[in-house]
Amino acid sequence: MAADPITEPMNEPMNEPHDPIDLLAALEGASDVPLRAEYIEGIPVLTPPADHRHNAGAFRIAVQLSSAGAHFAGIGNGYCADTRGGAVRTLVIPDFYVMRREPTELDEAYRRAHRGWYSIELLALAGEIASTNHETDTGPKYRGYAAAGVPVYVLVHRQEKKAYAFSDPVREEDPAKAHYATRVEVDLGRPLPLPGPYPALDTAPLLED
Repeated sequence: MAADPITEPMNEPMNEPHDPIDLLAALEGASDVPLRAEYIEGIPVLTPPADHRHNAGAFRIAVQLSSAGAHFAGIGNGYCADTRGGAVRTLVIPDFYVMRREPTELDEAYRRAHRGWYSIELLALAGEIASTNHETDTGPKYRGYAAAGVPVYVLVHRQEKKAYAFSDPVREEDPAKAHYATRVEVDLGRPLPLPGPYPALDTAPLLED
């Protein structure tokens, strides 16, 4: 992400259920500027539009993945993780991703029912580029992807000048304790090995000038 987010803790009484999809729609509608609205660990995260450098970096990674055979790589989709009872737990928009397959009619039906959000079960790989908003990407989003069982989470941390590949998600009864068992770390600019069948990512284009 290229700008610090605005986070809004939920203050509703516990006995009054809320729909995070409605909440994000209301927050977006009330804003005078475009926002990327996500919902992570019970907190709306509102991020101003990213700059060209950020979006170009995400696009380059998606192209690398697609060129290496990950044909369902892309940017821009939103994904929803819900509980067995159907309650929405997480709404995220990865900077780049690889899906397990082309969305089926069932996947599209889920998206319509959730007003534009695909099921997070479609994700085989999720990636974030942290420019200034590194705390969200290294904390709540890291735990959220692990709790949802996303097999691979790639994090480009520009402030640290590091790139990480997390794999082997470990789900916990408490989603806040979810984590990845395997971590690979490289200096930004060096190739980042990913678990098969993915290629090593060239991170050099993501270095700041």
